[in-house]
Amino acid sequence: MEIQEKKLLEVLNRIRHPETKKGIVDLGMVKEVTYREGFLWIALQFSKPNDPFVQSIKKACERAVNQAFGEGTLTGEHIQVYVPEPPQKPEVLPGVKNIVAIASGKGGVGKSTIAANLAVALAAQGARVGLIDADVYGPSVPKMFNIEDQRPSARTEEGTEWILPIEKYGVKLLSVGLFVKPEDAVVWRGPMATSALKQLISQGDWGELDYLLIDLPPGTGDVHLTMVQEVPVTGVVIVSTPQEVALADVIKGINMFAGDKINVPVLGIVENMSWFTPEELPDHRYYIFGKEGCKNLAEKMGIPLLGQVPIVQGIRESGDSGEPVALYPDHPAGKEFWLLAESVRQAVDQRNRELQPTKKVEIKHM
Repeated sequence: MEIQEKKLLEVLNRIRHPETKKGIVDLGMVKEVTYREGFLWIALQFSKPNDPFVQSIKKACERAVNQAFGEGTLTGEHIQVYVPEPPQKPEVLPGVKNIVAIASGKGGVGKSTIAANLAVALAAQGARVGLIDADVYGPSVPKMFNIEDQRPSARTEEGTEWILPIEKYGVKLLSVGLFVKPEDAVVWRGPMATSALKQLISQGDWGELDYLLIDLPPGTGDVHLTMVQEVPVTGVVIVSTPQEVALADVIKGINMFAGDKINVPVLGIVENMSWFTPEELPDHRYYIFGKEGCKNLAEKMGIPLLGQVPIVQGIRESGDSGEPVALYPDHPAGKEFWLLAESVRQAVDQRNRELQPTKKVEIKHM
């Protein structure tokens, strides 16, 4: 026997949603009551995709109807539940074509110098470039670009605050070092460091870029894992000196990125401090840290050697003065960075032709 809809709705409206304390009929949650094939069907519409009270309200409906109109009037399988689709998270860095991480197995190999000059050279060659200084414990990009005294501004759009990168030499820049005093030590636990990186990535107003370079801390750790989980990294460039103690750590870094759990393409190795060349004797080479260690390792591991950068006084001086030597392609060292930029461009293009787009990494256990 069919129940009058009015009486049924009165019974159902006695059921209160625990959050609002209002009846589910008044809330518009009872989408439909019908009889089909001799059975009473009720359709419930919830307003949130993850409403924690779905099951309890469903059971309350079954219990209330059966108490009012007789046991067996309504069964749980005849209560249909509708919930909205969860909102899509906004895409991170939608205008960035390629995200390239600059990494090193150990500190002191000149990784930030390579990152800064590579960014400047790419920009000078016509690319739209951004650089994130993610080396949160030793941020050196502000010094290398002579922006230590500057602070990024912000803008708010639809309730979201965006950090405006500082632009210098055609490169958009953000660094933890821009938010602390140069003389202050950054004493952060892992979660604070990773949170800072997330903000620089997702809240930076990066706009349209051909390349976003991320200068990572040395070694392998929380910041590296956060990066590959936060954004789809196109590839990684490994920086090392040719000495054996540095190469041992390079292998660890390559294995981390190329391993099954992360699987980010290694674009190649940059050998820094390959040899010492006095500026007054440009044809002389002194192999202070060993000869062609990265070249040999690259051949052994089947990874491109993207460039060899010599020890030149001008590189150090330009970094200290905040004018990367890549600004001067006629300078011998500047020319090396322009060649490196071309090698990286070619490596990225080849990677994009031959491999599927990188996806963000989901790491459950490490």
